[in-house]
Amino acid sequence: MILIDGKKAAAELRAELKEEVAELKSKHNKVPGLTVILIGDLTPSQIYVRNKEKSANEVGLKSEVIKYPDSVEEKTVLEKIQELNNDETVSGILVQLPLPKHIDKQKVIEAIDPSKDVDGFHPMNVGNLSSGYESSIPCTPLGCYLLIKKIEPNLSGKKAVVVGRSNLNGKPMTQLLLKENCTVTITHSKTKDLKAECLEADIIVAAVGIPELVRGDWVKKDSIVIDVGINKTDNGIVGDVHFDEVSKNAKALTPVPGGVGPMTIACLLKNTIDCFKRSQI
Repeated sequence: MILIDGKKAAAELRAELKEEVAELKSKHNKVPGLTVILIGDLTPSQIYVRNKEKSANEVGLKSEVIKYPDSVEEKTVLEKIQELNNDETVSGILVQLPLPKHIDKQKVIEAIDPSKDVDGFHPMNVGNLSSGYESSIPCTPLGCYLLIKKIEPNLSGKKAVVVGRSNLNGKPMTQLLLKENCTVTITHSKTKDLKAECLEADIIVAAVGIPELVRGDWVKKDSIVIDVGINKTDNGIVGDVHFDEVSKNAKALTPVPGGVGPMTIACLLKNTIDCFKRSQI
């Protein structure tokens, strides 16, 4: 079985992006800029934003983090987003989720200029992706897609099963696989006989948030299995896939941690650079 090394793939992508940023700097005499808005002091969010900042600096992007306390008014955040929308040195804007309860997530997402929406959550980008037009693609599904393509460059005609229907992962993942001419079944926790659906699949992307849901006897020989899940259990962090069991059948499998996670941040940098390039046309 091939262990899909997300850390290695992310390092390779960052090296390519670093070269691209250097070329853009020499061509345009400026570099893409990423601004992250962080509200509150949730530890996972702080760690994630710190990693984003470090990776952005590594590839040569201009990076800024704007921090607000939990008590910040929604109006203040929306005004800051408007200011960043109008700032030509900012190529990408990201508001770290989750947000405090008094701030409307959808309002914040829709306030970001779609051309600077590096998370790919704005309804315009969601619509463009589903219509097959150019768009910012959510970072985690994009990372999954790039990992799958490393194992199997030609996905045409493959049967893919996506477990999970979230706006964050399941739905955009489905669109990316459809674009590659896969036959895609989107499933979820309410699907009848999920095991039977998975057994049909050449590719399984598990993003449903149920620890070790996908078992060894759910997976046919030579399938590619991408595990997006990160679940805290008494035995530590596990994915949505039972790693030990599935590794006996799958052709290729991502570990948790060290699989999809590192690619998510690398794809955020890629999206920032792509937003910059589109703004220079």
